[in-house]
Amino acid sequence: MSIKKIALAAATVAALGSAASAESYFELGENLDATSILDLGIVRAEGDGVVEIYKSASGEIGTLIGTESVHAGANSDVRVNVGGTPLNKVIALLKVDGQVVAQQDYDIVR
Repeated sequence: MSIKKIALAAATVAALGSAASAESYFELGENLDATSILDLGIVRAEGDGVVEIYKSASGEIGTLIGTESVHAGANSDVRVNVGGTPLNKVIALLKVDGQVVAQQDYDIVR
């Protein structure tokens, strides 16, 4: 295989990888109501996976406080029980096959 063909194949794989990630996202904006069950609205996942909610520690991922399974496609009314009411900010990660495919930072509105 020539170097050009190898480069073209690598570019194609990279482009398809980023296109697949575009299929996974959190639809709701950046604010969530201050409750122990966070309503994330619609979450679209490229495959079966899990939403993980973490405390935000100075903008970095902190302690895991809740999870919710999702299926491939659009998941309406995704709600994650986080035990107690978060005080400030949280970070939601959507993972498919153990890989993070979407992330959303949320402000907790009181």
